[in-house]
Amino acid sequence: MRTQSVTPCKLAILSSLLLIGLGGFAQPTGPGFNRLRSPVVNPDHTVTFSLDAAKATQVELMFGPGMSRQPFQKDENGIWKITIGPLEPDLYTYGIFVDGLRIVDPLNPEMQGGTAPGFNLFNVPGNPPRFDELQEVPHGNVHIRTYYSTVQDLYRKVYVYVPPGYEADPARKYPVLYLRHGGGGNETSWYNEGCAPIIMDNLLARGKVTPMIMVMPNGNVVNGPAGYSDEAIQIAADELFEDVVPLIESRYRVYTDQEHRAIAGLSMGGGQSFYIGLRNIDQFDWIGTFSSGIFGGIPNVEFDAEKEIPGLLSESRRFNESLELFYVSVGEQDPRYEHTEAVVDTFREHKLEVEYKTEQGVHEWKVWRLSLLDFLPRLFK
Repeated sequence: MRTQSVTPCKLAILSSLLLIGLGGFAQPTGPGFNRLRSPVVNPDHTVTFSLDAAKATQVELMFGPGMSRQPFQKDENGIWKITIGPLEPDLYTYGIFVDGLRIVDPLNPEMQGGTAPGFNLFNVPGNPPRFDELQEVPHGNVHIRTYYSTVQDLYRKVYVYVPPGYEADPARKYPVLYLRHGGGGNETSWYNEGCAPIIMDNLLARGKVTPMIMVMPNGNVVNGPAGYSDEAIQIAADELFEDVVPLIESRYRVYTDQEHRAIAGLSMGGGQSFYIGLRNIDQFDWIGTFSSGIFGGIPNVEFDAEKEIPGLLSESRRFNESLELFYVSVGEQDPRYEHTEAVVDTFREHKLEVEYKTEQGVHEWKVWRLSLLDFLPRLFK
């Protein structure tokens, strides 16, 4: 078992994708070379993007609520540029199209990472710093633990956040949140792009949240079926209960009852949290799903709440009595929004208690950070 400590929310995800061999797209370096920077947040909060692609005939920025395309302009040196804004302080997602091919920005190592990085990120800083930016507060630690998954027959890593002061009081126990990533992500996602440790530190410093341990596992099914099939969900659940939970409860000072255990996640992880949590209400008192596609808004999805979770509608009182919190959130410009609204209406028609929150945004980290900000203070009260 190997443990490593790291500082929170480092978005610099290094990837060979940063140098793209598409004839003139790789960025030269060397003595005397004035390396381009992109994107650049200007003092007036406009943002300038640049791309060295002299042989390209068309470069477009994909940005905004509808991820619409906006054209770059090429200068006399073959550098393509575009300036947008001014923008409000926030985290933003973007992509670049070059002659119809979508690429990640070769000048920006900050990207929506995991197993399938496809978009870049940039931050317009707040003054004072926002809830998801580093502040002058006490900081917890994040441990990277390696373990063997008996369920999938492979080695895995899990990120574990412990709050400030964890080491100072060896008698104190903590509740646990198992926080799951989305499709294309991995155990690094909530740490890197989600800035979950920073959000937690800032909330703790303001007295807004109960001190807790956050466990960020790898939720991808590698050896077995993927997606939302019963088989895939069962593999994810088995690994959680047979490998991850025992690891945490043997290595950390945590409570081991359902009252002090929560599960939540975004997108794919939101779907996993929905199924694992509601099918095991004797294990979790607190369940959250952010921007899940299980309710609709993605291809080939038909959702029947009573079929998926027997008794969820017909015996809603039983679930209400067992759970302290059932939480659902979604971005208002996300294709899943209308489907999520409809399902929440169905839950409420059948007297199932659900906390529902929407945020401005699409299927993106800005929404999920805000969802976590709203979700955490509700836990373990």
